[in-house]
This record gives sequence, C-alpha cells and structure tokens, in this order.
Amino acid sequence: MESNFLKQLFQQEFSKIVAVISKGFGLQYIEVAEDIVSETFLLATETWQTNGLPPNPTAWLYTVAKRKTLSHFRRIKIFEEKVMPHLHQEQQIVASNSEFNFSRENIEDSQLKMLFAICTPAIASEAQIGLALRILCGFGIDEIAEAFLSNKETINKRLFRAKEKLRTEKVDLLLPPENEIVKRLDNVLHVIYLLFNEGYYSKTQNQILRKDLCIEALRLALMLARYEKTNVPKTNALIALMCFHSSRFDARHNSDGEFVLYEHQNENLWNRDLIHQGIYFLNNAAAGDELTSYHIEAKIAQCHCTKADTPEKWKEILQLYDRLLRVNYSSATLLNRIFALYKAKGAQTALLEATNLDLVDNHFYFVLLGELYNDIDREKSIANFQRARTLTKNPLEQETIQRKIDALCNSRLSDGG
Repeated sequence: MESNFLKQLFQQEFSKIVAVISKGFGLQYIEVAEDIVSETFLLATETWQTNGLPPNPTAWLYTVAKRKTLSHFRRIKIFEEKVMPHLHQEQQIVASNSEFNFSRENIEDSQLKMLFAICTPAIASEAQIGLALRILCGFGIDEIAEAFLSNKETINKRLFRAKEKLRTEKVDLLLPPENEIVKRLDNVLHVIYLLFNEGYYSKTQNQILRKDLCIEALRLALMLARYEKTNVPKTNALIALMCFHSSRFDARHNSDGEFVLYEHQNENLWNRDLIHQGIYFLNNAAAGDELTSYHIEAKIAQCHCTKADTPEKWKEILQLYDRLLRVNYSSATLLNRIFALYKAKGAQTALLEATNLDLVDNHFYFVLLGELYNDIDREKSIANFQRARTLTKNPLEQETIQRKIDALCNSRLSDGG
C-alpha cells in the first residue's frame, strides 16, 4: 500500500470525520474527535498493510470512526451524564439516536458550520488560518509549521490556545442567524483569501505544499458557493480570483524549481480549464451592486491570463488598480499600480511617483525601483536590487533578485563598464 495514497486519503477525510463528530457531540470535544480520527487512520494503516485495501476504504474509515466515537463516549459515561444535557436540539437528534450520518449532504453541512465556527472573531486571524489548515484541510502539524516558517511546538501551542478559545467562548457548531451570516461571511472569505495567499505567495520552497494550500482554499470557497445563503457575488468573486491565479501555478517554476517571472512564463502551461472557471464565477459575481476588492483583484488576475503585452492591457490594469486603491488601500496595491503605470506609460513617468514613496523597509519597493531604473541607470538598478535582496528573508525571492543582479553585472562587463 502506497504511503501517498494513505496521506491523500487522510487529508481528504480527516476534516469530514472531525466535523461530523463535532457536530454530533459539540465543538468542545474537537480534540477528542481529532484523536479518534488519528486512531482510526493508525488502525487503517496496520490493517490494510496486512489484509490489503477494503473494497471501499472511505466507508471503512467512517464505520470504524463511528464505532470508536460511540465507544469512547459510552465508556467514560460522558454521553449520558455530561454531553446530552448540553447538546443543542439539532445535535440531540444525531447523538441520542447514536447516528453518524456520513452522507455527502451532512458532511458538507458539518464542514460549513465548522468553517464559520473556526472563523469566529473571538480567535486571532493567524490562529484561524492554523485551525483551518488542521481541522478543515487535514494538514499535519509539520506541514503547518513549514507553511508558517515556524516549529511544531509553536504551532501546537497556537492551536491549543485557539481550541481553548472555542471552548471558553462557547462557540457552537451552528451557522450564524440569517441576519448575521453576511457580516460573518466577510471574515470567512478573508481567512480563505489569506489561506490562499499562504500558498500562492508562500515563503516555503515546498512546491507540493504551496499548491495544496491553494487547492484547499479554493475547495472551501466552492463549498460556500454551494450554500444558498453564502453563494453571493463576493464569494464568486473570490473564487474567480483564485481560479485565475491558480491557472498559472505550474508555469511559475521551471524544472529546476526556480521561480519564473510572469513575462517569462510558458503560456502553454497555463490551465485553460481554470481560466474558463474563473470567467464563469466572475460573471456570477457581477450580480448585485456591491463592488469588493475581490471583484477588482479578480478582474486584474483575468487580465494577466492574457499574455499579450499591449499598452491597452496595461492601461486597463492601471485603471483597475486606481479603483482598488479606493476600495482597499495598501502599499502592495500602490506598488502594483506603479508597475502598471510603468508598463502603460514608461519608466520615467512611473519613477516620478515611485521616488516620492517612503517604503524604506519594503523589499518589493526596491525591486520595483530596480526594474524602473533598468534601462535608465544600471548602477542605480543594481543598488536597488541589492537593497531588496538584503531586506527579503524569502530564499526564493533572494535567488530571483540575485539572478537580476547577475544579469545586470554581466551586461556591464560585456559593455566594458
């Protein structure tokens, strides 16, 4: 039995089983649910290596997890004496009948409620992402630590504190009331957006992990789109944004694992199915009169799915960044807007705005200056790229910047400079 199969199965089913158990017995027993699922997969590993795979591995896991769960609560008498009095009426139906419904509908309902529970404002944003990775995406502690450039001990403590917060704040595994769901949805979408960025702009060099993070973020957003109350324009806009970005994922690195800049990407490696999906969800997002940053970012990402480097394309992107700054101002958006200005109207025009900024600790700023000075002042270009390389802590970015410095230095030598 291949370990990759079991790992993939664990990641797919871990969150489903944890969500269903937590829905049945209460979110305060989330750690018990995690332990039961871990024990179930340990037994699966031992049994399947000896007897081979069962006809339906997923059904086997659900059956064993159900048996272990009921045995656990009965054994320590929590079920009758402590759990039942505190269960909500909806949970009583599940637990009192000793039923765990692993239908597709109940699994998705449980996961949707878990998503809203984890994204409660009572928990810090970084802890929400960690919980989402662990509980909703089935990532191991080692993988989460790598994604955050941290260590297992730190991540375990962070997750423990977050789960304690769920208990002390008595967070329920229920969807928010209808009059609150739209407000709570904003935080859920923000966490998914941050989760996607952890993969797409990741600091780790583990490309499989980077891609998995993006896939899981997209999966969670698609789950929201299948529920009527959360299938709103901004949800569709975020899905479109992730589809467009993900479509170019395989083109962002070459066979040696080196980062490939947008202008050098092989367009044939772009995923056309994801681009078409992005267009579909962006069209859905056009309903209603709300314009969010997800809408504008998705449209910018769609423009980048056209490789042609024309002034018209960059003028459209420039206009979109102008709108984005009005909706959601940030230094990253400002720098991207100046780059679009450079592509649309030239380096001199862009430099007039860039040199007025005061972003001395932002390595992206110096990368931008290095790019703008590239054909104007080679020495200033090299100096700014060197400053950017000093400021960034990301090994992938350091390598990319160093290649630009080397190319400029080689050009200087060939010119006899």
